[in-house]
Formats: sequence, structure tokens, C-alpha cells
Amino acid sequence: MRRLPLSLLTASLMLAIGTAQATSQTSIPAAAVKTAEQLRDKAMNDDTGYQIVESLTTEVGPRLAGSPADQRGREWAIAKFKALGFDKVYTEQVSYPLWERRSEHAEIVAPFPQPLDLIALGYSAGTPKGGLTAQVVKFDSLEALKKADPASVKGKIVYIDARMQRHKDGHDYGMGSAIRMGGPVIAAKLGAAAFLLRSAGTDANSRTPHTGVTGFKDPKEAIPAAALSNPDADQLSRVLAYGKPVSIKLELDCGITGTYTGANVIGEFTGRKYPDQVVAIGGHLDSWDPGTGAIDDGAGVAIAMAAGKLIGELPQRPDRTIRVIAFANEEMGLWGGRAYADKHAAEVGKFQLGTESDFGARKVWRMSASVKPEARGAIEQIAQVLSPIGVAYDAAMPGGGGSDLSQMHAKGMAALSLTQDGTDYFDYHHNANDTLDKIDPKELAQNVAVYAAFSYMAAQANGDFGSAPGAFAKDGAED
Repeated sequence: MRRLPLSLLTASLMLAIGTAQATSQTSIPAAAVKTAEQLRDKAMNDDTGYQIVESLTTEVGPRLAGSPADQRGREWAIAKFKALGFDKVYTEQVSYPLWERRSEHAEIVAPFPQPLDLIALGYSAGTPKGGLTAQVVKFDSLEALKKADPASVKGKIVYIDARMQRHKDGHDYGMGSAIRMGGPVIAAKLGAAAFLLRSAGTDANSRTPHTGVTGFKDPKEAIPAAALSNPDADQLSRVLAYGKPVSIKLELDCGITGTYTGANVIGEFTGRKYPDQVVAIGGHLDSWDPGTGAIDDGAGVAIAMAAGKLIGELPQRPDRTIRVIAFANEEMGLWGGRAYADKHAAEVGKFQLGTESDFGARKVWRMSASVKPEARGAIEQIAQVLSPIGVAYDAAMPGGGGSDLSQMHAKGMAALSLTQDGTDYFDYHHNANDTLDKIDPKELAQNVAVYAAFSYMAAQANGDFGSAPGAFAKDGAED
């Protein structure tokens, strides 16, 4: 056999290595980029997303997990997927504790008698028949409660007075949700009779309390827990400032009454070349009960459904399957997302890329990603398509996949985060003002454009984005 000179052999090897490295880079074909741009532009002037959320909030309304509306919501989602032309529509069961709210009432009985507007929190225990009257002890933070002498808390109503501020990325909710979830659990362990907090919300002038879930895992350990509206929290704090003992009578009729089996509802447009590989997008179908669940998270369901529909209307189906998931019971602890991740963990390598919309309906302004290094170029291509409609790519920030799909991301799914403008989101979050009028159709259309464009490009990519068991365990993405 004729031998190559060493210099030629070295050059050949380097060329081969370079070629292998080049082919391992994930990229989006030029034709797919052009189609994605067309999808983007079409979606910006399409009202399908708004029609969907209008239908959901009007025909079903509030969708508290386990309530009669829960079943109606599932039936609505199945029918809507079919009406939108999805190839395959199916459900996957999700079981969880059934918590029910019946009524709530509170009043200051001393030193200045007056009513208070409040709302019970998820997994709160009810008060004894006839209510519960106890003295209030106030804390300014969760950390202060953690350090409290149990003797100062035992038998009293713990009240944490910490106010959220507005931010574009909504980061103060990290503090607010930690108090709402952790505060009742800590107070119960210290022997408190009940727990109150200033609502985890930013609507300073609205007398509408914000509900949400607590961190109680065992109903035997739960105590009554509720949130005051911001003006009522202001009033209670002013009364406490007089330095006199303050007593409140609290009546909550709520609690866990058994177990309920609901379902995630799923619609697919089947991939033309790789039907078992999926791009996963979605929102959660349940909502809290005071409002109609328009921004949390009817909008997310509508964005994903509408994006899928626009892709499904293309002359040729994408190479990979577009899977839209309407998750069950996110509000009470990601039950739908956890069930989905447990069921599909072994298939995580077949998930091309995914994210969920669950932060309202304002414009998407930032994209971040958790993908393998070789797929960063493809993410840059997606970013270039999204840039003209106001989306900036933060290459240093990981992508978490959104609330429910964070659970698949934790299993190893490559994920994006598509952050909406949340400046006023927490004015309406989990309260009676979460209604359709808070959604701007044009802003919702921008969201649909973002989801349609990125989903199509991911489905058409040459190569993958790095999904594999445990692939992103250390990327620091928030769930």
C-alpha cells in the first residue's frame, strides 16, 4: 500500500477532524429560516391565540383543579385541539389531592373592630366551626419568622408583612412565593394557630387578595392560612402600630376532601421525517378560582395551541413532531408537569427542545437557552429571527423550560426560557382581576409569533440540542 508523506497524513487527519466537528454542529437550514420568518410575520397579524383564550375564559371560566370546571376545561381542550386540526389528540391521567374552597371571612375584633378582605390559600386547613379568634404577631420577613421564639408564636396568628415591588422580570415573586409557601409551614411547626400574609402581588391600591398554594404536604400538619389584600394588610399594620394587642377572628371553610384524577391534554402535529422526536410547548389548563384564568394561564395554552396550528397549516409538515401540552393542576404544585416528566423520563433524548408559556400575555422580550455547546449556533439563528419582534438573546443565562416543562428539563430536556414583560403581571396574578380584558391581542400575537418561529426552526434543525438523561443538571436554571 502506498504510504502518504507524514505532512499529508497530518493534514488529512486534521481535515477529517474538522469535517467531523463541523457536521456535529446543530444548525437550521436556510429554507427553514425563511419559512420561520414567514410564520413569524403571519402570526404577528393573526388573532387565533386571542380567539382561543377568549373561548376558554368565556365557555369554561375559572378552572380550579378538581372542581367541576376542571372536567369542562379538559373537554374544551380536547375539542379545541381537534377543531384546530391537530393530527393526534389524547390525555394522560394526573392524580392529586382534592382541595376545596367554600368560604372565607375575617375581622379585627380588637382594639378597632372592622372587616378584612382576604382569601384562603391552597392546602390551607379550615378553622373550627364558629371560627378561630387569636392575637396577631407580626414579622417583617420569612427569615424573621424562622428565628422566632416558639413561645412568642404559640397559639397566635402569625402575620408576615412584606411587600412585593414591580419588575420587568417579576423577580420579587421569588420572595413573595417563598413567604406564601414556606411561612405557613414554619408557623405551624412553631405552634401558631393560623397564618396570614400580605398578598404576593403588586397591586397596591386594589382590595383584591391574591391566593396561591402553601407548602403543606400533610393535611394533618396544616393550619388555616390566608392572604390579605394589600390595602387590608396596610390597615392591619397600622392597627398593630398602635402598640395594643390585636385580635382577629378568622373563618375559613376549606380543606382537602380526597383524591382527584384529572389529565394533561395533548395535541400533536406529527413529524414528517422523525415522528418520534418532539418539540414540546404548552401552558397549564387549570387556574385559580377568583378570576377566569386569562393570563394565568389561559394565555399560555392559547399561545401554544395557536403556534401549533400555524405550523400545521404549512404546505408541508415539519420534520419533527410539534407537541402541545395543556397541563393539569400546575397551581397546586406542578402535578401535571411532574406526572408528565415521570411518564416520559426514559424518552427525554427524543425531546428536541421545549418550553412552556406561564407568565402572562405581555410581549416576550428575552430568550435564554440550556442546550449543548454545539447547538449554540442554532440558538443564535433562532435569536436572529426573533430579534425583529423585540426579543433579545441572553447567551449567559440558562433556560428553564417554564413551570411544568421545568420538570422535563430536570430530566435532561434541552430548554428555552421566553420571558414576557411581567411589570404588571403580579397586579392580576392569582386574584379576581385575572380576566380577559388584561390581554392585549397584539401583544398575545407577538407571543404566538415567537413560539411558532422557534418551534418550527427546532423541528427542522440539522442535529439536536443536547437532550439526554441528566444533561443539564448543573446549568442553574430555575424551576
